[in-house]
Amino acid sequence: MTDLRSSEKRFRPEIEGVRTIATLLIAIYHIWLGRVSGGIDVLFIISGYLITLSLLSRIEKTGSVNFPNFILGLARRLFPQALLVIIVTGVLSLVFLPKIEWGEIVAHIAASTFYYENWRLAFDSVDYLALDNAASPFQHYWSLSVQGQFYILWLLLITSVYFIAKKVLETPVRKTLLVSLLIVCLSSLSYSIYQTHVNQPWAYFDTFTRMWEFSIGGIFALLSPYLRFNKGVSTAIGWIGLLIICLTGVILPVSTGFPGYLALVPISGVLLILISAEVVTKFGVNRLLSIKPFTYLGGLTYGIYLWHWPLLIFYQRYFKTTTVPILDGIILLLITFILSFFSTKLLEKPVLKIGRGPEKRLLIAVLSCMLLLTCTSIVTISVYIQKTSASMINWKQNEIDYPGAKSIFYDLDPPKGLEPVPSALAIKNDLPRFYEDTHCLARDLTEVKMCSYGVLNNPEYVLALVGGSHSGHWFPALEILAEKLNFRIDLYNHDGCRFTDEDPDGYLTKACVEWNANLIEDLKVNPPDLVFTTATLNKHDKVPPGYINQWKYLEGVTTIFAIRDNPRMKEKIPLCLENAKEPLDCAINRSEGVSDILPWKNTEGIPSNVIFEDLTDYFCDETTCYPVIGNIIVYRDNNHLTAEYAKTLATPLKEPLEQAFSSLDK
Repeated sequence: MTDLRSSEKRFRPEIEGVRTIATLLIAIYHIWLGRVSGGIDVLFIISGYLITLSLLSRIEKTGSVNFPNFILGLARRLFPQALLVIIVTGVLSLVFLPKIEWGEIVAHIAASTFYYENWRLAFDSVDYLALDNAASPFQHYWSLSVQGQFYILWLLLITSVYFIAKKVLETPVRKTLLVSLLIVCLSSLSYSIYQTHVNQPWAYFDTFTRMWEFSIGGIFALLSPYLRFNKGVSTAIGWIGLLIICLTGVILPVSTGFPGYLALVPISGVLLILISAEVVTKFGVNRLLSIKPFTYLGGLTYGIYLWHWPLLIFYQRYFKTTTVPILDGIILLLITFILSFFSTKLLEKPVLKIGRGPEKRLLIAVLSCMLLLTCTSIVTISVYIQKTSASMINWKQNEIDYPGAKSIFYDLDPPKGLEPVPSALAIKNDLPRFYEDTHCLARDLTEVKMCSYGVLNNPEYVLALVGGSHSGHWFPALEILAEKLNFRIDLYNHDGCRFTDEDPDGYLTKACVEWNANLIEDLKVNPPDLVFTTATLNKHDKVPPGYINQWKYLEGVTTIFAIRDNPRMKEKIPLCLENAKEPLDCAINRSEGVSDILPWKNTEGIPSNVIFEDLTDYFCDETTCYPVIGNIIVYRDNNHLTAEYAKTLATPLKEPLEQAFSSLDK
């Protein structure tokens, strides 16, 4: 059986041109349009095409691919600039970015260095606690991580197919590989379409939703000798392909619709260009893409891609803006080109010139030193963060200096001039303890999960804490009171999901709506003595109808303890405090944080099984809502309580909760 023809071995300058176009589109769209261009998808196709040809050529010549040499070759090409940018960006992050983000920065440095940044971002995209994370200056390493994982998988795939074709099936290698790539492509594309539909943020970063793009590059590498058209057709499809690539980001919602079937659009564009270049024409697009400026910049595109994103992030953070004027954007691009030129010429090219044989040891030493330097940076910053966090004063041992809400309850005057706690480095992780028990969290699930805390053996009462994060952030206070009032806490948490059966604003997910319905059934089967949940939403002056409906479903089943929602601040408090001259600069007027009217006094149809409580006075006085109370920072963002402050709310919450339990015995 005859095999597929091999493509002619020749330098294809139009590929350098396509790389240049794709990379410039990525940078331009990021800088001026604030959106995604589809250029990454173009680069994935080219990577799939080139690596398939390279691996196939090696294995057909020698019968195998030397794995250590293959990895060393990849490292020689990818590591120098990537690690340099990681180190420089890490240092600049400590200068330009607030301390609250340093922990995230370390995590992104590690993920970028070891090629799993795409998975880091994927998990962040579905993590409620990470949804408000600022854009990381390392975020663009996600595509390099996908590529790095792809290269390893492709080596395993092609060597396996070669062995099976030669030793087992005794079939032509290229035809067997073509069938394998078609299976991979169709499987990955199907998964990509499904995942993009059900969970697009995750799908965007998932290696396996992207595998079909690389596969198409590999399929083209095998079929390119058969894809030749006359000069007229080749000329036309080439220009159409370039137009498609350039307009994809304008026409299509790349950041929210990819990598499903919509990604076929830019992919078709690059394929049309590559097919058109199989035939040399006088007016073909390959003539434009092969001119010196494009091919020269093609050699700098790796550096351009690496440098442009952190420069943009630092610009935006320094000037506190998300829009970049034309002139500033041009300057950013020029700096990007300059940095790329020097990092390519002074670092990458010398490393690439280090040959094999005796020089292999030098190459390994150089790459190892760079990797070691990067790892040292990660460890150094991590140790600094850990030491700083560990030095945070324990509020329990310093209640006089750090009373939090107790300063209001007992009318105390805590010392002035103290650094408020938690520290900027620790505050992001100052969460209720139940977040450590990930098996108890129902985020994105319809299934009801319940975990118990507090007094587990023979409690006098059972309190169900239900709802999303605004119910959950009362947990530290309830955990303290559980021991004092002898009750068990049954936690029913679903972050981003209010305890409601209505969603007029379209905020809730389908999973949340189903979870709420399932939760009602669970509470009816196993009724607690008290259901603790939020009574209001933001500064609305009425209780949401969906809340009331849920309470009515439980009328005659249990009692609802509904607490007024806390004020929402204008800014993320930890960031504001880091830049403010004094905490009051981050305060808001009371009227901006809460309604002047008690919402349940202004709402009809409230069932008889509800007990309301309002602790707004422990966030605001008559005129102002404060970011720091009793030397403890109230919020870990602009609306969620720090666990440290929530603990001090146990004092004012004790009496109303005790009265609620007592009323059950009457």
